[in-house]
Amino acid sequence: MTKTTPRNYWRDDRCAKAFWSQHELPAYQQLLTDTTAWLDPEPGGRWLDLGCGAGRLCRALWTKSGGQLAELVGLDVAALNAKSFEKLGQSLSPPPLERLRFETVDFSVGLPWTGENLFNGAVSGLAIQYAESFSEAEQRWTCDAYDGLLREVHRVLKPGTRFVFSVNVPEPSWGRVGWNAMSGFWSAKRKLRFLGKLHGMWRYGGWLKREARKGRFHYLPAETITSKLTAAGFTDIEHRLSFANQAFLFRATKR
Repeated sequence: MTKTTPRNYWRDDRCAKAFWSQHELPAYQQLLTDTTAWLDPEPGGRWLDLGCGAGRLCRALWTKSGGQLAELVGLDVAALNAKSFEKLGQSLSPPPLERLRFETVDFSVGLPWTGENLFNGAVSGLAIQYAESFSEAEQRWTCDAYDGLLREVHRVLKPGTRFVFSVNVPEPSWGRVGWNAMSGFWSAKRKLRFLGKLHGMWRYGGWLKREARKGRFHYLPAETITSKLTAAGFTDIEHRLSFANQAFLFRATKR
């Protein structure tokens, strides 16, 4: 990155807090349900959550495994999410204790493990598309970090295990997500707060889409994502629409 690289709001506490509340949106609830249905955590397994945020998918994994995972690791570039993981650990049953942990990691530069075949599964919710890389030589944004992250996930997964993740469709309509969310407005106890959260996500969503048009972030067609997964070594690749049709949900297996 150069010193003129534009600001990355994902590192800011305010942005992290804005997206904490997306779990209240009907579109996100749909995505969470669809993602959870594709997860298959077995007792004694080790799982990785990339871009974990407040840990909604970690909760889903823990619950679906009956609290029998050997390890559950959440990675996120926003250090503030460590506080959410503390609360998450206190609310899970049975208590995960040291089996649940959070690490502040910028996965644009890789994963913090040197070995191979370490995890029984990996999951990510609307996060890996923000792996960013800037070419000094070409003075432009590239897909190198995105492609490299797919290879990294493949490296740390055990053979025969799956990577389940969601990414936004090209030119996602945040307005459509917001309109979909209005069904939850009438049931919200604090309606002004609900609208404030929607505005925050809509504002950051506009920034994300502008940066994606520059090539910094990656809202890609499903066919392109499938090709990248294949190039990284994955097989048995499936996808479907979710998140008010504004996201692809993918499932791929390490050969």
